[in-house]
Amino acid sequence: MTAPLLNERDIAFMLYEFLNCESLCERERYADHNRESFDAAIATARSIAERYFLPIRGKVDRNEPRFEDGRVVMLPEVQQAVQAATDAGFVSATADYDVGGMQLPLAVAAAANAWLSAAGSTTIGYLSLSSANASLIEAHGSTEQIAKWAAPLRSGRFAGTMAMTEPGAGSGLADLITRAEPAGDGSYRITGNKIFISGGDHELNDNIVHLVLARVKGAPKGVKGISLFIVPKYLVNEDGSLGERNDVALAGLFHKMGGRGHTSTSLNFGEQGGAVGYLIGEENRGLSYMFHMMNEARIMVASGAATLALAGFQYSLNYARERAQGRLPSCKDPHSPPVSIVEHADVRRMLLTQKAYAEGAFALCLYGAQLADDQHTAADAETRDAARLLLDFLTPIIKTWPSEQGPKANSLAIQVLGGAGYTNEHPVEMFYRDNRLNPIHEGTTGIQSLDLLARKVPMHGMAGYQACLKAIRETIAEAQTLPPLAAFGGELEAALRCLEETTQSLLTAMGSESIDRVLANSVSYLDMFGQVVMAWIWLKQGCAAQQRLATAQSNDADFYRGKLQALRYFFAAELPKIRHWSNLLKNLESSAFEMQDAWF
Repeated sequence: MTAPLLNERDIAFMLYEFLNCESLCERERYADHNRESFDAAIATARSIAERYFLPIRGKVDRNEPRFEDGRVVMLPEVQQAVQAATDAGFVSATADYDVGGMQLPLAVAAAANAWLSAAGSTTIGYLSLSSANASLIEAHGSTEQIAKWAAPLRSGRFAGTMAMTEPGAGSGLADLITRAEPAGDGSYRITGNKIFISGGDHELNDNIVHLVLARVKGAPKGVKGISLFIVPKYLVNEDGSLGERNDVALAGLFHKMGGRGHTSTSLNFGEQGGAVGYLIGEENRGLSYMFHMMNEARIMVASGAATLALAGFQYSLNYARERAQGRLPSCKDPHSPPVSIVEHADVRRMLLTQKAYAEGAFALCLYGAQLADDQHTAADAETRDAARLLLDFLTPIIKTWPSEQGPKANSLAIQVLGGAGYTNEHPVEMFYRDNRLNPIHEGTTGIQSLDLLARKVPMHGMAGYQACLKAIRETIAEAQTLPPLAAFGGELEAALRCLEETTQSLLTAMGSESIDRVLANSVSYLDMFGQVVMAWIWLKQGCAAQQRLATAQSNDADFYRGKLQALRYFFAAELPKIRHWSNLLKNLESSAFEMQDAWF
């Protein structure tokens, strides 16, 4: 069966009706662009996705990379696909013209990457990590480092990684023990072991640039004593040619539940005396620099999760329309032909839930991409600062909601297909496996929840929190001007008041109760806040759809009605869940917190 990878009409809606990306062309940075050039970039990505990535998607999943004789062996078709995307410029889609970039807005680039992700799943991680790596070096590296390392990353000659996790220090970076010692010539010698390094070794590019967190001798303990280093697989000569192999050894590959299109490696640094590393910026400021890449990577993870949910939704929808099975309960004639399963109420429930999760998640990611763009390119400083504040606050939610709901959407896609969905003859089971990593990497859901409640909410006198509430209330006010949506605006306002009451209760408890106990249910707070934010995103989409419905042609009218029905569903079936979370949080429900190890 042939199913569309993504819904082209929905992507256009999100870019041009939900976000109004055309208006970005009024900014100096995007003055050379118009809707036609945006669409052309997206169409190129789609063409590459369908020609190179889609035909090998299942093959890559069934033939994961192998560790042989100290090197990675993978399907040669992966090289061809990655090279095609690289040659088309998608490592540098958002980069400046003077470094070979397309200078596309982040949201437009995200839409283009969605086609590559839907077709290639995790295989495009090689490109995404290289882009994020280059962005960090451009932001915090020296002029020499940008020329030597970022430029080849942008051209696709080099690939990039970030190497943080260690056997004894995953999310707890304060316990990181990889060492860096000055070599006396301006470089350092790096010694240690890093694990779960995505794209940590392969032969798709001439070189791999590892961004490695390490601790210089005498550095303060904890996260304040971490520095960031460029540690290449191969050293680079003054003329840009490759030199000798650096003291970076592939120790092995991790074999994963999913995500088999992207290597996950264990790397040993300094087995032969110390890997050559080059300090980025200043000593002991490495974690703040790495957060530049981590925050970009978190939105990237969320976009990938949303895209896999979208792909599963499109596939299961197509299947439900083509698969004839059973009859409606109202039909009493056993000789009547079976109906397409899309006619069954429970199948429609599962499809509508997927639509609400997947399209909502992707809209949230694109909104985050727009904020990331606004913080750099908006016309005035006030708007840039406001975007930076709101994005910083929303990042834990942007990362988490799509990552948590994406696999749930994929699970429903499997259920729509029934037994067929559980086989590898259809890709929906692979989507689920690939998506299941996203609540874990780049900061687990638990880590994101602590960041939101303990840090982001009270930070700067609750400025980010208040900015988020203000933005939501602006959409509520818009909905009140559209009679069909006024009731939804009222429901969101009530949900917002519930969120405010819950937040105040928790902040008060932090001053009088054990902080560990108050934060014990932080995931529930993240769930609650995320649900309110997603209701807001759906109301924003609903406003755009409602305003255009009256003058829409028949096909577009159906599209807009679908958007409004998903809005209705989310407010009826999903938003009320916040009451449960609110009760848990305000009562400081403590059964899990008080559970003892011995009782398990």
